[in-house]
Order: sequence, then C-alpha cells, then structure tokens
Amino acid sequence: MNSIGLRTLFAKETRRFLKVPGQTLAQPVVTTTLYFLVFGYALGGRVREVDGSPYIRFIVPGLILLTLTQNAFLNTSSSMFIAKLQGTIVDLLVAPLGVVDLMLAFLGAAVLRGLLTGTLVWLIAGVFTGFGVVHPLWVLTYVLLVAIAFASIGLAVAIWSDKFEQLNVIPTFVLTPLTFLGGVFYSAHMLPKPWDTVTRLNPILYMVEGLRFGFLGASSTSPFLGLAITGGVAAVATTLAARMLHTGYKLRS
Repeated sequence: MNSIGLRTLFAKETRRFLKVPGQTLAQPVVTTTLYFLVFGYALGGRVREVDGSPYIRFIVPGLILLTLTQNAFLNTSSSMFIAKLQGTIVDLLVAPLGVVDLMLAFLGAAVLRGLLTGTLVWLIAGVFTGFGVVHPLWVLTYVLLVAIAFASIGLAVAIWSDKFEQLNVIPTFVLTPLTFLGGVFYSAHMLPKPWDTVTRLNPILYMVEGLRFGFLGASSTSPFLGLAITGGVAAVATTLAARMLHTGYKLRS
C-alpha cells in the first residue's frame, strides 16, 4: 500500500464534495427533510402506527438509508466518470497506487459523504421524533455496509459507462425504483397479496428493515437476513469494482 498516495487521493476526493456543500450536503438533506415532513405529517394523521411505532418515526430509518445510498453512489460514480471524461484517470493508473489504494480512497470519501448526509437527516428528524437509537452498534455497522455497497456499485457503473445516459440508467431505472419500493414509507405487512410477496424479492427491503431494527428495535423481516444480504451485496459490488480497476476495463483504452 502507498499510504501517502492513499491519503492524498482520499483528501482530494473529500475536498471535491466539501467545496460545494450546498449541492452535495445541503440539497439531499433538504429533499429528504421535505419527504419526512410531507409523508410524516400528511400520512401520519391517517396512519397512526406501523409495526408498533408512530408512523413519523417509522419512516426515519428509510429516509436515512435513501439519503445514504444516493450520496454514496453519486460520489464515486460522478468522480470516476469525470476522471474518465477528462482523461485524468490515466494519471491515477500510472501513479504508484495499487487497486487497494484506489478502492480505499474512492470508497472512503463516498462513505464519509454518505455518513455526513445521513447523520444530518437523523439530526433533523430527531428534533421531531427524538434521538433514541435502540442498537447503536448495529446501526453503525449497517450504514457502513450499505455505504460501501452503493459506493462500489457507483464506481462499477461509472467504469462501465461511456456516456452520461448510461451513467444515469442504473440509478434512474434500477436503484431509485427499488429504493422507493423497498419499504421506506410502508411496511411489507401493509401490502395485499401478491404484492407483499413480490416486495420481499427486493434486496433493498431487507436493508431498510435491517436499519429500522437498529433504530426502533423491530422490523418486518429478519434483521440477520438483512445483514447477510447487505454484506453479500457489498462483497460482490466491491469485488466487481476492484476487478474492473485491476484489469483496466474501459480505462486503459
């Protein structure tokens, strides 16, 4: 490992999103807060409780995960794609940086951005619902795995993409629908058949419910199954992104 190069690249990637905090930090927080206020209070008057928790508190873990996944994905995908577009990726490939150095720097900055925005959403929601967390260590482990998974997916998608249209295909037509249909605003128990069964095929449902278990102490699915699925997605995505960097797929041409 090249510790100096790793620290330098990590600092560069971190400064990149901190230089525009209004776009990278404030905007997703404002958007998610609006979701919280609109859905929490508009539907909260009709849906008093879900799985034993007040509805406005029930949706907080899902909104945190929504913010976390979007920002972790966007940080790596935008950084890598711009580096490819401008040709600066060549500088990284010829520098004395190994695959491990590149992965740690890119993923580390993306995880940091995701944690910052997720924490801001939690703090804002806490003003309305309280700051209690039933299993803090579980929450920390879970958000780290989720952030690593989506940061790796973002990196792989950016390496694969040749155009902006391709870069937007996965988040627009795959990740966003799966996230909104993954139990952010509802419990799987609330759906009629066969949709309650269909929604359980969505891996993001288990991520949302796993994080919900950490915050509220209850979930509609097994939290350990969710942990296994999240860890599996993170492992596969990280391995894929590392393999693409190692082989120079669409990077060395």
